[in-house]
Parts: sequence; structure tokens; C-alpha cells
Amino acid sequence: MDYKIVQRQRVFDGFYKMDEFVVQHEKFAGGWGPNITRELMVRPDAVVVLLFDPKTSNVVLVEQFRVGGLKEPNPWLMEMVAGLIDKDESPEEVGRREAVEEAGAELGRMELICEYLPSPGGSDERVYLYVAEVESQGLGGIHGLDEEGEDIKVHVMPFEEAWRLVQTGRINNAAGIIAMQWLKMNQDRLRQEWLK
Repeated sequence: MDYKIVQRQRVFDGFYKMDEFVVQHEKFAGGWGPNITRELMVRPDAVVVLLFDPKTSNVVLVEQFRVGGLKEPNPWLMEMVAGLIDKDESPEEVGRREAVEEAGAELGRMELICEYLPSPGGSDERVYLYVAEVESQGLGGIHGLDEEGEDIKVHVMPFEEAWRLVQTGRINNAAGIIAMQWLKMNQDRLRQEWLK
């Protein structure tokens, strides 16, 4: 299978960028399809980290206002530590930096859960999803960078309490749901490995 980019132009250049593509691609039945026009949000890749304390089975979540949550009853969403790869850093370096900025947390071991495309119908973003070892005692409070408009509340809770937030829809973003489901399946193995 093959494709052609017939034309590409920047149609919006703000905090995020939007490009308009005219593309053509081969069809499964053979031959080429017609030119199709699509807008694509062009954004840096993201890193999301679920902070997990293997000694206590606590997780560390962050709560912050999200403009994408305005259609929700409460736009202050419960999430994992996250940030964009917008400098010359590896995904792991971004995760470690964001953990300090957003939660005041220094990370130990990190394990990649998966990489995925959250919305490939309209965005080229890739998400690197990790779980990371953390000492949860003493974490909490309000964090974030003023220059980035961040106002982040840190929550430390037992995994089972956080799992109920997934079940009730309080954690309602893809990265959070995927990470919590992964930890539900892998928590015992992770604790055995990290507590050796």
C-alpha cells in the first residue's frame, strides 16, 4: 500500500498547529482513491507517567483544569503526570522532569507500558505511557509552573481507591484508563521486581 501527499499547508499556527493535507492513497481493492482533504493537528509527542509506590501500593495522581474537559460536569480532571516532548529530551527524561514540576516527585525505576496514537484521525501526536517507581510518603500539595499557567493538585491514594475513580468515570482520559488497567494486571509482578 502506498500514499501521496499532494499538498500540505499550515492553516493555523498557535499553541497547537493545524495543517491541511490533500492526500491520495491506494485502495484495498486496488488502484488509487480520489484526493481527500483533511486537517491535522500537529503537536509534539507526549509522555504520561503513572507514579506507583511499590512499598504501599499507593499511586500519585494530579488534578488540574483542562479546556478539553469543558463539556464535562467538572473540567478539573484526575490524571497522571504528563508533558510534551518539546525540547531535545528523551521520553524518559521528560517523564522525570514533569514528575518534579507537577508533583514534586523524584522517580526511581521506569517501565514503558506502551506507545500509542490517541487520535490518529486528526492528530499526529504519539503518547509514551510509563509506570514509575516513587516514594509517595510526603507527596501532595499544589505544584506546577506559573509560566505555563499550571495549577496542579497532587493526590496520593491507595491503588484500589484510584481504581474506583476509573470505575466511576472520575478518571476519564485514555492514558489514565490504560495505565490503571495495566497496573491492575501487573501490580503484583511490579511489586515483586521493585521490592527485591
